[in-house]
Amino acid sequence: MSEIEPTQVDILIVGSGMAGLSAALYAGRYELKTLVIGHEFGGATSTAWTVENYPGFKSIDGYDLMIKVKEQVEGVGVKIISDKVVELDKVAAGFVIATEHGEEVTARAIIMANGAARRKLGLPKEGEFAKGKGLHYCTTCDGPLYKGKTIGVVGSGDASVKGMNLAVQYAEKIYSLVRGDKLKAEPINYSRLEPHLGKEVEVLFKTEVKELLGEDRLTGVKLSNGRELPLDGLFVEIGAVPEVELVQKLGVTLDKYGYIAVNNEMETNIEGILAAGDVTNFFGHFKQDITAAAMGAVAATSAFNLRQHPKP
Repeated sequence: MSEIEPTQVDILIVGSGMAGLSAALYAGRYELKTLVIGHEFGGATSTAWTVENYPGFKSIDGYDLMIKVKEQVEGVGVKIISDKVVELDKVAAGFVIATEHGEEVTARAIIMANGAARRKLGLPKEGEFAKGKGLHYCTTCDGPLYKGKTIGVVGSGDASVKGMNLAVQYAEKIYSLVRGDKLKAEPINYSRLEPHLGKEVEVLFKTEVKELLGEDRLTGVKLSNGRELPLDGLFVEIGAVPEVELVQKLGVTLDKYGYIAVNNEMETNIEGILAAGDVTNFFGHFKQDITAAAMGAVAATSAFNLRQHPKP
């Protein structure tokens, strides 16, 4: 840490996605001195092409939705900084953080809302096609956009199977692209998919995506066997990695999946550190804007209650 006198706040929120900004909105309304620091504004929502399942909006671009939330947060006096938290330590006054750009902040409470990074394919054009051009990382979010279309779903786990169970209601044809030799979903989810196997859903085992095809948008993929598969959209459901390094060093407990473990109040095992959104596994695989917003609101309320009534 630097020797510069740090900024002091009641609540520091790490992450500027839906969970973080929801927490900020509530913290601001509680008149707590609050600061949000996030290095990827809007989180996963900002990369969603169209959001059609958030209350109040029949259809809205993901980035536009987050801009509206940001404006609402700033309207209650909360400052939002674009930066990355790189250090977090426990001190007598609570906690102190340092950022990549040299900011130093002390806070009575920390709300970790920095999400989980979706695993990527690591292929050329992936970043460009993910900007509403046919490549997605959430079948639940964007599957309904492909009514009557042909899509591919990469992954063998429960997330990919649950995604296909939803997408089969919309897509005319789904190719399940599995690197291994079996689908490894929870039995109840696999049983729901079974009636569609060999019909709307065709599983290609021992298959990897080697190339993304198309110029201005995705038109298909080239597979490991050399086959070129035409697609209207591709969904990558190969898991996510929660951002837990900062709190793990302080001894915050993780669950068996590697996410921050929280109780019903979004509290961790360390008093003053709370968590919300995709960095937790509170709602299991169901990670949506509406659940992230709810968790952010609860986390801010818990932080407020902790300040008003400190635990003995």
